[in-house]
Amino acid sequence: MQGLFIEYVFLILIIITLVMVANKLRIAYPIVLVLGGLALSFTKFFSDITIDPELIFFIFLPPLLYDAAWQTSWKDFWKWRRVIMSFAFPIVIITSCVVAFASNALIPGFTLALGFLLGGIVSPPDAISATTIMRQVKAPKILVSVVEGESLLNDASSLVVFRFALAAIITGQFYLTNAVGSFFLVIIMGTLIGLAIGLIFYGIYRWLPTTPSIQIVLSFLAPYCMYYFAERFHFSGVLAVVAGGLLLSSKRHVMLSYQGRVQGSNVWSTIGFILNGVVFMLIGLELPAITSGLEEASLAQAIWYGLAISVVLIVARICCTLGASVFTRFISRFITVADRNPGWRIPFMFGWSGMRGVVSLAAALSIPVFVQTGQPFPYRNLILMITFIVILVTLVFQGLTLPWLIRKMKTGDEAAELHEKQQELTIRKAMADTSLKLLEQAYGKELQLNEHLKSLSAKLRADLSIFEQDIQSFNNASRELLVQYQDVYLALLDEQRKVLHELNRKEEYDEELIRKYLSLVDLEEMKLREVSFS
Repeated sequence: MQGLFIEYVFLILIIITLVMVANKLRIAYPIVLVLGGLALSFTKFFSDITIDPELIFFIFLPPLLYDAAWQTSWKDFWKWRRVIMSFAFPIVIITSCVVAFASNALIPGFTLALGFLLGGIVSPPDAISATTIMRQVKAPKILVSVVEGESLLNDASSLVVFRFALAAIITGQFYLTNAVGSFFLVIIMGTLIGLAIGLIFYGIYRWLPTTPSIQIVLSFLAPYCMYYFAERFHFSGVLAVVAGGLLLSSKRHVMLSYQGRVQGSNVWSTIGFILNGVVFMLIGLELPAITSGLEEASLAQAIWYGLAISVVLIVARICCTLGASVFTRFISRFITVADRNPGWRIPFMFGWSGMRGVVSLAAALSIPVFVQTGQPFPYRNLILMITFIVILVTLVFQGLTLPWLIRKMKTGDEAAELHEKQQELTIRKAMADTSLKLLEQAYGKELQLNEHLKSLSAKLRADLSIFEQDIQSFNNASRELLVQYQDVYLALLDEQRKVLHELNRKEEYDEELIRKYLSLVDLEEMKLREVSFS
């Protein structure tokens, strides 16, 4: 046990190193981690670390889904709900069907039921790598929003397809009407369980005397409770976590203290980074275990099947995204849609962003070794190998070419009604204006007697005047002045840090007090850098 723990410690150190390399090369870190794990798989190191499907589904998946739901903009999710729902449910099923018939025609002896099983495994794209790339190249906001929203739901639909296909293969029976009814029951009940548990946690946050530390611990317990209770009753644990996470995320401003929000955000970003890094590294490390059990076909044949299914998946997804664009233009004549004319560029980029990840590999590994009759599960090892090839091809090939494609398309972000920088100025002006009005109307007497409040009022008036001028004449010249202001302010903050460190060397100053002011300077810099005009 101690040896395995040490292996994970060294694995995390390697992950951090590879992520730094990826940042230096400006490549999405999931791609580098998978390739790094693949390289390590040819050595004897980390041979004890393997993917346990139960570990992935119960330990890794709930917090990753919860974090994704917490970061998702509910406003954007609702705005693009029809597109997200279509890709999370109908198009996942369409993709599963295409893979089923293609694999049935391509692989000798591969039944249609096995094809649906494979389709359920490889149909859900992984959004972590896609959104990482999109943010690096500043992709259109609509593209990022839809990919994030799709990723919250497509795992649920694909895993339901996987379960039904697996049950059909093991029992030898399949009834379409029962499957359709069970499909909707699993989805609806999973969502309701997630919302119910989310309300329970909301009550705990809202009405019990919690501290910031307790709030952070509760945020880690919530997704596990949602996932466990939904799966306990054979409903969708994925949708339970997503529904509960979206509910709690929308109430964060009333149920969490400001300390809980700041500290929780920092903790979750760190934990999410480690979990994502480990699962992507595990994909590459799993190669020896997959190839060692390959019996149904030679390694060359398995690679060929994997490449062929990868092409089928890529083409099917692109056809679906372009078809959805055509359908949107047609249906916009009858109902209100977010974008009446999506064109072909955004849908094509969306189709190209369909990279597969660890959920697909974990689903493949969860296939039982034997069926109920005691016979080996047919084509299990070949399915594993095909899944691995699909993940590798889509993640590396599409991942490396997606930035080039986004730049080549040169599409603007039609989703933004105002320029992002102008929006920031408008928001800051509204905040300053509201603060100044409250100060003058509700605290007029205090304002006359308190020099600190007078200073605050003068600062707000100066800020308001500058924001009004910048909004009225937002051009390259005014933007350069804002950039200059930020550069000078950052230099001042650096000097303040130096002064604090100098004071800390003197015996008469308490180090905890110095650290407090260093943290305030860090928060000021973070606030300044978040509002970037460069």
